[in-house]
Amino acid sequence: MAAKCTKNASIFTGHKSCSWDKSCIDSVDECLNTVFETLDLNQVQISNGAKGKSPEAERSLNRVTDMAFQIVDIYERLDMVAQDGDIEGLYELIAEYPNILEHFDNVSFCETPLHIAAEKGQTHFAMELMNLKPSLALKLNVSGFSPMHLALQNNHIRMVRGFLAMDSSLVSIKGRERITPLHYVAQLGNEELLSEFLFACPSSVEDLTIKCETAVHVAVKSQQFMAFKVLLGWVRRVNREEILDWKDEDGNTVFHIAASMNQTEVMKLLRNTVNVKAKNLDGKTAMDILETDKSPIFPKATRLLRSAKERLLFGPSMSLAGYLSREPSTIEGKNKLLGLNNLSKTKHGSRESTDFRNAILVVAVLIVTATYQAGLSPPGGYWEDDSPNDGHTAGQMTMSFNLALFFDILNGVAFFSSLYVIMVLIIGLPMWMVLYGSTAALGMANYASYRYTFPHLDGSFGNIALALVWFAYSVITGTLLLRYFMAFISNKRRRQGVDFPARYFSSVQEL
Repeated sequence: MAAKCTKNASIFTGHKSCSWDKSCIDSVDECLNTVFETLDLNQVQISNGAKGKSPEAERSLNRVTDMAFQIVDIYERLDMVAQDGDIEGLYELIAEYPNILEHFDNVSFCETPLHIAAEKGQTHFAMELMNLKPSLALKLNVSGFSPMHLALQNNHIRMVRGFLAMDSSLVSIKGRERITPLHYVAQLGNEELLSEFLFACPSSVEDLTIKCETAVHVAVKSQQFMAFKVLLGWVRRVNREEILDWKDEDGNTVFHIAASMNQTEVMKLLRNTVNVKAKNLDGKTAMDILETDKSPIFPKATRLLRSAKERLLFGPSMSLAGYLSREPSTIEGKNKLLGLNNLSKTKHGSRESTDFRNAILVVAVLIVTATYQAGLSPPGGYWEDDSPNDGHTAGQMTMSFNLALFFDILNGVAFFSSLYVIMVLIIGLPMWMVLYGSTAALGMANYASYRYTFPHLDGSFGNIALALVWFAYSVITGTLLLRYFMAFISNKRRRQGVDFPARYFSSVQEL
């Protein structure tokens, strides 16, 4: 490009082919620099007396000057059509100089025609320009704002919705101080536009400013209660409540901010959702902040906070370092045994854990299916009639007592072991309680089937022995399943007590 522009600008030598080359528009800044360097050289030559004084040099200098002004004129015309929203004028310029918009891709920060149109509210022109050159919407001007930011700042809502329709990812474009359009709308309190942004770009709710603030932080700090309610409703519906426990650069959660600003309505909505014992970088909880202020205008907020503390089922708040320094819980030990990852942000991540879980689950389901079917169709089948003489009834196994006992023990161990693995894997997943209950019901149905179809044994000793076997069988399997359920509840409470975002825990144990 530099060589091309040097050739175009070399008219001081008198080359006839260098009047104005439209291809030079590909890199206007580079060309202008070359032109003005050439202009300075000619001025030096002309001022150096006879050595540089020649009619040809003066003509070359005039051509260089004309070329520079022509480049400037093109972009002045482009700015004018953007300000006026003149779509016809835009296409006239494109017809003259087809590469006129390419220049902006080569500049990191610049005021594009789309910025001008966004600032002036020229919606149709902006949509046309974005259709021709989508990359312009991603550019930041020298002040650090994108066209979407400028449209919001100037309250051009129709244009904002147009940008949203053409590229929903613009909701997450990070401008000055990493502020996104979602942050800006949360600050303004426009709940309708905020709702549209969340549906268009769900991941934008996780975007952080340079101060580590989410849109929820911004809404509460700006005292935009309705915007906060919209964001709260969103994170609840998408099961991302842990965002409410994220901390800003000072270690303050949304609850800290609400307490410091006496926003009792916000605290009411949050008290059953967030960790009210979370501490900021000063080591203060929300209650500590209220007590520090010692202001008579805060009694209502203090009562709310105490009420929230009373509802907590877990112990005192624990730091992440304290959590990691403790021995792994029972459920974490089981996860390790099954090859599952307890922390999702480690090097190997949670994807590997998911693959392990899926593979184990497939094998366990196959074993449960096979053993359950074997229990329904044992070797030899069932008696079809009652026979008091032979001591059997319809529906009982035809096998002898010893063979039936041997078969049921082996088949039962395989069945309940695999069922146990399935229950370990599904616990903590969405709808896990329903699945856990269904799996437990399947186990009880299988146990009842064994009891009913098992052959009777004559004599009181045999009946007592059989009763003891069934009792031990039910106690062992019930204890295993109930123990893991209680271990999960205990581990959940333990992790809720950790003063750190729950997103660092794996999805199997998501809080």
